[in-house]
Amino acid sequence: MSIEVGSKLKGKVTGIKKFGAFVELPEGKSGLVHISEVADNYVENVEDHLSVGDEVEVKVLTIADDGKISLSIKKAKARPRRSQQQKPSQKPEDFEKKLSNFLKDSEDKLTSIKRQTESRRGGRGSRR
Repeated sequence: MSIEVGSKLKGKVTGIKKFGAFVELPEGKSGLVHISEVADNYVENVEDHLSVGDEVEVKVLTIADDGKISLSIKKAKARPRRSQQQKPSQKPEDFEKKLSNFLKDSEDKLTSIKRQTESRRGGRGSRR
């Protein structure tokens, strides 16, 4: 299997640094999984998620002109498509009602702020 941008491959973690992990790929090539691409959640320490020798599935993000390969573990994970995901439980009417209430509250707060500002300035027609 050739290594192309967008392809998913199996690899083996060969080294871990503060900024990410090096993964050996087929055909004797290797690439880097940046710390931001290790997991879906915040990663402070790569070693909390990976160890040298771990078998991982990676997705090829980029291949630079100099041959450097950028990889992602989190993007290699299969995610259900939008149509297969659970539909939102909120009905459109509920959203419209919440939006209407938000707009009303927002207008009320804005009116209150304007009144306070005008009273500090001495009314609407005052000069500075």
